[in-house]
Amino acid sequence: MTVEITDVGVDLGGRPVLRGVTATAREGRWLAVIGPNGAGKSTLLKAVMGLLPHTGLITVGGRPVRDLAPRDRARVLAYAPQSPLLPPDMTVHEYALLGRTPYIPYWGRESARDTETARAVLDRLDLTGLAARPLERLSGGERQRVVLARALTQQAPVLLLDEPTTALDLGHQQQVLELVDRLRRDDGLTVVSTLHDLTLAAQYADDLLLMSGGTAVAAGGPGEVLTEDLVTRHFGARVSIGAGPAGRPVVHLRRPTG
Repeated sequence: MTVEITDVGVDLGGRPVLRGVTATAREGRWLAVIGPNGAGKSTLLKAVMGLLPHTGLITVGGRPVRDLAPRDRARVLAYAPQSPLLPPDMTVHEYALLGRTPYIPYWGRESARDTETARAVLDRLDLTGLAARPLERLSGGERQRVVLARALTQQAPVLLLDEPTTALDLGHQQQVLELVDRLRRDDGLTVVSTLHDLTLAAQYADDLLLMSGGTAVAAGGPGEVLTEDLVTRHFGARVSIGAGPAGRPVVHLRRPTG
């Protein structure tokens, strides 16, 4: 399912946070939104999810997000925020099962299929051993994987991930990104994520959107967007960029000499 973002603006507290953002996340592809802190990356994801009022137009599968009822929206868009509020007494399994809410009738209960879907997702995220543990007893990395588990349990065709590798060690970073990429390929998911690590964004995403100051300043393949000029200009960092696996760019910080 394709996501079209056209001339989108968002004001928060009377202050413009996004201005004239246009981008496309094509069906079955991974769009990574990158940019310095305060660029508006997370705000853009919240607007796509329908959590923030916006000007312009955001469509999912040709339908305006603002016209979708909450349950209908949750069936096509799954969102994993960076810092969610987690009910401390809820278990890992119970929280993952919340992802099935859009499919459970009002006043109804989860079905055996809902329970099995949640169990399978926990297994794929290496969380089965924590299924009965209360959320308050999880580490930061475990909490991040549980938030992703709830989103994946929704089985929506579009997956929105806000910094999915935050607080994860290298092994779990790779595990999560590989899982998301495998789901994208196997199930035809459209993935839109923010990613802080530019090299990871280049290795996993098909397309990049570079944001700075609340606007989109570059879009295209990793090699088109991750240039030394653009990274230096918008991140204020000295870098060198080389070729990594499959020719995708790898960003290296370069210390000043002298």
